[in-house]
Amino acid sequence: MTRRTLGILLAGSLVAATAAMAIPVTPDPARDGPTKNIQINWSHTKRSNGFVDDTWWALRGRCAPDYLGERLLCDTVGLLTQATSRTFEAKMSDDMGLPLVDRWALMTAKNSPFMRSAHVETPLGLEAVLGFYRAALERRGWTENDGAVVEPDRAVVAFTTSDGPALLRLVRQDNTTIADLALRKPLAATARIQPAPGQVMLLLGNKTDEAADITVNERTIRLAAHAGEELIDFDAAADELPDSQKIDLPPGTYKVTLKLKGSAAQKREFEVAANETWGLLVGPEGAPLPIRMY
Repeated sequence: MTRRTLGILLAGSLVAATAAMAIPVTPDPARDGPTKNIQINWSHTKRSNGFVDDTWWALRGRCAPDYLGERLLCDTVGLLTQATSRTFEAKMSDDMGLPLVDRWALMTAKNSPFMRSAHVETPLGLEAVLGFYRAALERRGWTENDGAVVEPDRAVVAFTTSDGPALLRLVRQDNTTIADLALRKPLAATARIQPAPGQVMLLLGNKTDEAADITVNERTIRLAAHAGEELIDFDAAADELPDSQKIDLPPGTYKVTLKLKGSAAQKREFEVAANETWGLLVGPEGAPLPIRMY
């Protein structure tokens, strides 16, 4: 084989490979799911009295390629992401003492002197998620109380633990199961961010470099860039928020819209119960990051 012939063959192979990379592909929900990239944030605050506050949040991005070349790149990145995700999940679960359901697209978690909590959004069905938590929490020594409410689109299950009372709340919404698991510690009575009796306190913050608009049941609040970005890190930061970033609400389900300049509006519905305090942080690309704080 002469060098010229080899060059012609190599050039032909390159043209063929380039053409193949540009072949359109049919969307595959199972393959092109929200598992191809991940953003993780963790903060650790130690106070002068020895109390420690740990906060986690993580987002999985969706890879939806239009061409074969993009799919191959997504698959490569996905393999690296899966390893990172497993390491993160193991650390979060061990440090928090709370299980983390599989195939999550968004999660937030809190371990403060007052409570341990985790908010998870997953495409898994409600029945599967409920089964996972019941089995995982039983293995951790939690005892399920009588009176669980289980319906096709929601579930509420209370538990007794050696560290305090706990509650699991599941809601099915837009092909997503939202799981909120919280354990209230004895020190909760000393928290500075307690809502009014029978009410809910919602605290708002913006983690991004852009101004953001948050609309809660048709009431819109404009947040400057980085306004209240540390509110979920420790209760003192949340307590110092201006009144414009604190909303008192009755228990119920609320429609929330987040709009960041240059990004599409993000819409969610959140169910909150009496005597709860929640932080709602505007995350990357305007993604809502809800976290149970009390």
